[in-house]
Amino acid sequence: MTKEFWNPKIETKPLNELKDLQLKRLRKLIEYIYNSNKFYHGKLKEAHVKPDEIKTLNDIERLPFLTKQDLREFYPFGLVCTEMDDIVEIHASSGTTGKPVVGPYTHNDVDLWGEVMARSLWANGLRKNDILQNSYGYGLFTGAHGFEKGAQKIGAMVVTISSGNTKRQINVMKDFGATALACTPSYSMYMAEVAEEMGFTPHEDFNLKIGCFGAEAWSEEMRTNIEKRWGITAHEHYGLTEVIGPGIVSECKEKKLHVNVDHFLTEVIDPDTGETLEPGEEGELVYTTLTKEAFPVLRFRTKDLAVYYEEECECGRTLPTQSRIKGRSDDMMKVKGVIVFPSQIEAALMKVDGVSNNYQIVKTKKGNITSLSVEIEPTDNKYKEGHLDDFEKQAEEEIYSVLNLHVPVKAIPPKTIPRSTGKAKRVIER
Repeated sequence: MTKEFWNPKIETKPLNELKDLQLKRLRKLIEYIYNSNKFYHGKLKEAHVKPDEIKTLNDIERLPFLTKQDLREFYPFGLVCTEMDDIVEIHASSGTTGKPVVGPYTHNDVDLWGEVMARSLWANGLRKNDILQNSYGYGLFTGAHGFEKGAQKIGAMVVTISSGNTKRQINVMKDFGATALACTPSYSMYMAEVAEEMGFTPHEDFNLKIGCFGAEAWSEEMRTNIEKRWGITAHEHYGLTEVIGPGIVSECKEKKLHVNVDHFLTEVIDPDTGETLEPGEEGELVYTTLTKEAFPVLRFRTKDLAVYYEEECECGRTLPTQSRIKGRSDDMMKVKGVIVFPSQIEAALMKVDGVSNNYQIVKTKKGNITSLSVEIEPTDNKYKEGHLDDFEKQAEEEIYSVLNLHVPVKAIPPKTIPRSTGKAKRVIER
């Protein structure tokens, strides 16, 4: 019988024992960074906190936050806590909004990354006899490398194809008999589109069973469409370059996102005041790495909005869970006094019959006033049917039912919106 948990000792440990382990590791972490990094030493002195004063998990609230601006200020290696000779691997963010965030790893960090990713993929159902087509882009980005490490630790075969060259992706997927696909959710839908153009029926002509998706926000409605199109079970992966890459959470068979709290201490704070919120309250996720060596992060503010829960899960795991990401505080738009997240618009659009998965939210600013409109591609059949006025009206009504806000929708010809092999650009400014 195949074991249900990758690491049952941790994944089923009682919550109070997990918290005892967290406190032990937190105290060790604070002493470590206080003594090994000038930036952290100075930050803790400014907060009037000495390592031996950390007595409970609640004492973490006395410690300073770490922000992306701090990481850019000390680019590239100012927050490294080991000797540079101890670093064996480097990753980085794209740096599209400033200097990239650099993630260095020691041998132990690489082992840790493989372990939490194996835990995540095992919870998705990946096993030794599976073939994972890794269609995340290789390079400095953490995604592809994290999935490769975790799958190989399980013993699965990894097809290191990277992203792009989509027709070749489809042929390799068919010829190699891939049973699992790892990529962004939007790219999986583009792959299905290309497969259909090549004469395949995605949910019938391939061996895929599992989809491992992340690196961009996507709605439950998008998940449903992906599962129907490919005939798979689609699982979410959440991670951050600043923390470790993918591997922070494991989505179980119940599709609950379990936080690997033995390595990542999770808080939720009020994004405006920084006040710590209770489990069950929505706010900004904050992570502290408890076991990383080269680049530990202390109370890193993610700007991702979610809810943290400590209830038991039907899958048997005692690891706490977090909700799917509602959106980033950076992505939040205020339109006519209404707070809008792109994921809310996506969820509304996916309910409309004849909608493809390709859309763009157009943000227009005149002075201090922001207005929104949506451009959506109907499916080929819907577009040929015509009556697009009714189609647009239905989409507008679905958005209004979610936001109580009128957002104009324009149907545009199929294949108009540029496709992406990585993160889809959902919001554009004009």
